[in-house]
Amino acid sequence: MINSEDKETEALEGTLTGYKEKVPIENKGFLTWENDLVFTARIRGYQFEYDPKAQEGCWPTDTLLMSLAGCLAIDVVTFLQKMRAVISKFKIEVNGERNPDPPQYYKFVELIIHISGENITPRKMDRCISLSQEKYCSVYHNLRPDMEVKVRYEIL
Repeated sequence: MINSEDKETEALEGTLTGYKEKVPIENKGFLTWENDLVFTARIRGYQFEYDPKAQEGCWPTDTLLMSLAGCLAIDVVTFLQKMRAVISKFKIEVNGERNPDPPQYYKFVELIIHISGENITPRKMDRCISLSQEKYCSVYHNLRPDMEVKVRYEIL
């Protein structure tokens, strides 16, 4: 017997068909040395600079944090829209704590979602975040298993 939560999960998972099916199995990009320790990354027509001095670009770990937030955001917004929520504002505040010694991996990441709109409830938010973390956020599933990721939200 299928309960209502299982039906809801099936319906939400159905919303991911389309863009999740179009995710390429293989990706190709280029990283080019510019000067000193500055590199330009290029992938699918987009580019950004890496610079360990953070003068001409960002640290590679900066884009890791933002990739985690971006992946979660896409899942949460997709699921909320399927749940008939109307989102008027959505922002994620990202905080990461790194290991002080090499390798300086992230030990802890906190994502705080600030969201407003209509028909957005704590139950819906909890469900969307859970589905993203448990199954769909590919960035999350590429991280260290001992890294703690905490997601909170504030419905405005």
